[in-house]
Amino acid sequence: MNTTHGLRRALQINPNGLATVFGGRRRNWREVGERVARLASGLRALGANPSDRVAILSLNSDRYLELYLATSWAGAVIVPLNIRWSPLENEDAMRDCRANVLVVDKAFAATGAELAKALPGLKLVYADDGDAPAGTESYEALLAASAPIPDAMRTAADLAGIFYTGGTTGRSKGVMLSHGNLMANALNALGEGLFPSTAVYLHAAPMFHLANGAAMYSLLLSGGSNVMIQSFTPEGVMAVVQNERVTDVLLVPTMIQMLVDHPALASHDMSSLRNLVYGASPISEAVLDRATKALPNAQFTQAYGMTELSPIATLLHWKEHIGEARAKGRHRAAGRATLGCEVRIVDTDDKPVAFGTVGEIVVRGDNVMMGYWERPEETARAVIDGWMHTGDGGYMDENGFVFVVDRVKDMIISGGENVYSVEVENAVSQHPAVAQCAVVGIPDERWGEQVHAVVVLKSGAQVSANELIEFCKTLIAGYKCPRSVDLRDSPLPLSGAGKVLKRELRKPFWENRERRVS
Repeated sequence: MNTTHGLRRALQINPNGLATVFGGRRRNWREVGERVARLASGLRALGANPSDRVAILSLNSDRYLELYLATSWAGAVIVPLNIRWSPLENEDAMRDCRANVLVVDKAFAATGAELAKALPGLKLVYADDGDAPAGTESYEALLAASAPIPDAMRTAADLAGIFYTGGTTGRSKGVMLSHGNLMANALNALGEGLFPSTAVYLHAAPMFHLANGAAMYSLLLSGGSNVMIQSFTPEGVMAVVQNERVTDVLLVPTMIQMLVDHPALASHDMSSLRNLVYGASPISEAVLDRATKALPNAQFTQAYGMTELSPIATLLHWKEHIGEARAKGRHRAAGRATLGCEVRIVDTDDKPVAFGTVGEIVVRGDNVMMGYWERPEETARAVIDGWMHTGDGGYMDENGFVFVVDRVKDMIISGGENVYSVEVENAVSQHPAVAQCAVVGIPDERWGEQVHAVVVLKSGAQVSANELIEFCKTLIAGYKCPRSVDLRDSPLPLSGAGKVLKRELRKPFWENRERRVS
């Protein structure tokens, strides 16, 4: 199978079905299929031959989905660029993968022009409404002038995309995912009951990120409908769920928190929302409780994984969030290995550990990446005997539920004790005044590291640092509690995928120091 299989199937069995909705623009699968075949021809004319890289720097749109399909239809390789990165970071990725075509929208046309100056020979395509700026090819004109071509019919072993990691812990790497990787993940998700053909799915998470891509590729196989908004805002999500009767959405926890805490939520009809998948970073119990109360018709499913896994490794289904399962604490888990995946917990010698013992989470399956683009040594360190080493610390219970305790690099070692930031964040977030929280380790001459919380309060709420620390002592052991708290009015720094950039929070404390713990 390849990533265009779903489009070919939709053209055969449901050509008149609703494929995409963006603003006032609605297209069926027959229209999308025609446009994809023409766009693939246009990309070939610009020099994007089989296995060449085609990059895109754009907000969400229906054209973004078309480009995913058309690049594969042409036999080329898609490279979605991070919309939150600086121009220099995206230039670094472009030089790394040597893309010869870059597609931009209005929001990134100026950045595209600068990249074209820095990268001789780069062809620019303008994928937005209105006239194309000087020096760029109009997406619509290119499509109109190109005759449709047959699908290149790439194989499962062929490279489909290079997805750059978020860079939350260091310089970004290009993750190579094959057509087989992406289709294995899509089929795994469909087998678990996610994203069926009846879904009206909202692309609210950024389309460059594979968290959204997991849903997109499954929807392309099942033939469900795709509704896009340019970028996430609580108001935008509320409006489109109400107007388009959206049934399914994937949101990261920061988006969920912003949505359910928004005062306008009560005035919108969200009753059509049936399935809400969350992932990409941990969610606090407090936010989860507020969300399930605010969206009572929605079934919440947690997906845990990473780009290198195409991206899903485990799923925690909605039934594990409620009733007896919740009483057992399973709502705190990341779920169990999804169909097609094996998961285990290993020690530093790569040996499996006993149930309940914290180690590194490793995953094996057809969804494991081909490797890091032109970084064989890093690939060899990450994938050992077929097992992807996630860099996440966690444990597994006797029923196979995986509990993620921290990124290995985010674990705090204070006085010889391991402190998992996720556990502390969960405690801090239960205070009614707290909107957002991130916990990091900062230098301490006596203990090596001390627990430091960065807290954003809810509008109009007040609480002191000491009050928060004392509150935490009622929930977790004293050595785990924050010793210092930074109260902020501004939001926490986020990656393009909505993950908190803890390295940015740690940076002021660790500059010009050699870390005494890892």
